[in-house]
Amino acid sequence: MRPIHGNILTPAGFVQGEIAFTPAGRIASITGSPIDTASVRDSGLPLVLPGFIDLHVHGGAGHDIMEGGDAVQHVTRLHARHGTTALLATTMTAPLADLESAFSALGAVCAQRPPGAARVLGVHLEGPYISEAKLGAQPPFARPVSHAEINALHALAPIRLITLAPEVGGNLDMIAALCADGYRVQLGHTTGSYEDGVAALQQGATGFTHLFNAMSALHHREPGMVGAALAHARFAEIIPDLLHVHPGAIRTALRAIPCLYCVTDSTSAAGMPDGEYSLGRHKVFKCMGGVRLADGTLAGSTLAMDQALRNLVDSVGLDLADASHRVSTFAADHMGWTDRGRLVADAWADVVVLNRDLALQAVYVEGESISLG
Repeated sequence: MRPIHGNILTPAGFVQGEIAFTPAGRIASITGSPIDTASVRDSGLPLVLPGFIDLHVHGGAGHDIMEGGDAVQHVTRLHARHGTTALLATTMTAPLADLESAFSALGAVCAQRPPGAARVLGVHLEGPYISEAKLGAQPPFARPVSHAEINALHALAPIRLITLAPEVGGNLDMIAALCADGYRVQLGHTTGSYEDGVAALQQGATGFTHLFNAMSALHHREPGMVGAALAHARFAEIIPDLLHVHPGAIRTALRAIPCLYCVTDSTSAAGMPDGEYSLGRHKVFKCMGGVRLADGTLAGSTLAMDQALRNLVDSVGLDLADASHRVSTFAADHMGWTDRGRLVADAWADVVVLNRDLALQAVYVEGESISLG
């Protein structure tokens, strides 16, 4: 294909030039002259950024990852049309049989990306190793960590990220072993104290799941899990739909957590009209711009990553380069993926092209042009 011309975000900053791909779907070269970030949206040229990476995706297009079958293909095609080039399929707290069914369907997609879809780089196991007192929208099947259960699921599809509550019996003592096995561990759906959070980080946990949501809050005499994140974390995920977290709280987290990155926590309701949808064993309702259980509890989102980028720039006030890092690069850094989330030679050709209003004009997943229609 022909090189893409525009203002291209490289690790050193924006350059005005062109980016070329190899036939194998890698970046062949980037050439151009530096241009100041403040000028890129007014230059008249397209904006070329790394493809978005979403480490927390439950569904979309009317399909839920826990359905199994071909649900993940519908989900990944929807999110690719919104600029997500790589993601972690995220499961719910559920009985083992339900998880095995979902994982059985995910294995083949992790091994071979379907055409027109985002790359599934593995699974985010969000629960079942969480607190019964902080389920949020998770179904009531919480239990302590089982290494044997994790290994059995991992044999079906690769687990990359595990959310757990460190205060649940035995969980804290399992973190080091899970990390030694190559899993990333995040803290979430937790009533744990500040001290529990610090102890978990010392054992090898590296992040926090949807910061502020479904975790013990910050108080000046009881800092809670939020306090542990703000005081000590390098990485944490946050949902910037402006419904889960106020922009002021996002700004607070940005000042404290160097590599705060964005996730959608999207559900089957993403990309769909208002109505009733599934989230694991729960029925959820899309209404008033969000997704809720029948009792009004927020239950994931309908956010897509292109809107997350716009929210960071237009509502939170970040410059475009910083916002881009938080929807792609920092998530890749957290997972140790050096060939995604950045536009450099030999990295995967995961690219989004936007206009000055940050509306998507083109998406490339490993060099494949994705239809946005």
